[in-house]
Amino acid sequence: MRWPFFNHIQLLRLAGLFTYLCVGVPLLQIGWFSHRLADLGRPSTRALWLWAACYLIFGIIYWLLTRRMGPRRHRLVKLLGLLVMTATAMGVGYFSQSGLAALLLVVTAVVLPWLLPLRLAIVALLGQYVLLVPLFATFPTLDTLALAVFQALLYLGISVLTFVTAVIARQQAEARDEQRQLNAELRATRALLAESSRIAERIRIARELHDLLGHHLTALSLNLEVTSHLVNGRAAEHVEVAQDIAKRLLGDVREAVSELREDDAMDLRAALHELAAGVPGLDVRLKLPPRFTVQDPRRAEVVLRCAQEIITNAVRHARAEHLWVRFERTPEGELWLEARDDGCGSENLRPGNGITGMRERLAEFGGRLTITTATNRGFALDAWLPLEPSYA
Repeated sequence: MRWPFFNHIQLLRLAGLFTYLCVGVPLLQIGWFSHRLADLGRPSTRALWLWAACYLIFGIIYWLLTRRMGPRRHRLVKLLGLLVMTATAMGVGYFSQSGLAALLLVVTAVVLPWLLPLRLAIVALLGQYVLLVPLFATFPTLDTLALAVFQALLYLGISVLTFVTAVIARQQAEARDEQRQLNAELRATRALLAESSRIAERIRIARELHDLLGHHLTALSLNLEVTSHLVNGRAAEHVEVAQDIAKRLLGDVREAVSELREDDAMDLRAALHELAAGVPGLDVRLKLPPRFTVQDPRRAEVVLRCAQEIITNAVRHARAEHLWVRFERTPEGELWLEARDDGCGSENLRPGNGITGMRERLAEFGGRLTITTATNRGFALDAWLPLEPSYA
């Protein structure tokens, strides 16, 4: 029997929450801890209240931080929450005079890989247990520094196991998101290729009709014209009827060829919708013309690649949650691409390979690109691409 499918991110979050609740079990035995703290010479009522307050604050911060694992925005706020979790965990250990602080730091290890880069998260993990050493040294049962270090190392081993599990879960989530985005890009490219194949097939059929059927009907019409001068009587009437039918057929063929060639523009709606549909963690809102077609396949590819790069930048660099993309034809016969996101923005933007590639693609057809951004004000991009006169 196969195992049921679980969302490993939510499962890890719930496992941390379960551990947190288990750490709070001693609060249900207030009488026992009151006697213990009294034996240690601490004011039991005050210590218990402070212990309970630290425990509750830790749980609230953990719940808020893990509502959306792998957040892109408000990192400073979340780092502050991480500091509060560490401080309240230490408070629980200090006021309860027990190793509960170390158990809460095990729960904190679930959050670290989602808030910090890997190296910084490792430093934070080790730093938390360095802080545990002086805390343990205040316990009467751990009256030497060596015992305090030994006790901290025991709990560190458990936290490392939890930390590595969280790192693996994050790597899997990132790989899955990257795969979803790649699949969306592949579907968009496939839609563009399908549209290109459709147009190529229509052009092939039009050429076949014009070159073969049109040629034979023209020859038939000329032969009937000659025959009409060689016959008399009722035969001449039938020849005239046949000649009229041949001319009508030739006109119908030419009209059909013209219609096939008129609809040889590439429709980009399907490709752009496919591209926007598979973006994890980003709400892409497209605004497209009712009929969004481009005749030149190279220009169509430029439009698709620019949209692809805008979405990629919003996900990887801007850490945006929403992206608005609008396409519109200008009175000058250009295609105007307007993109806005609600990401972190930047004061000193250094264009990378993606932005540089967009500029080069647009410049090849006489297009241009402008970027407006500022810290905490999102990222705005406007691009103009000259199109052929028959654009619709």
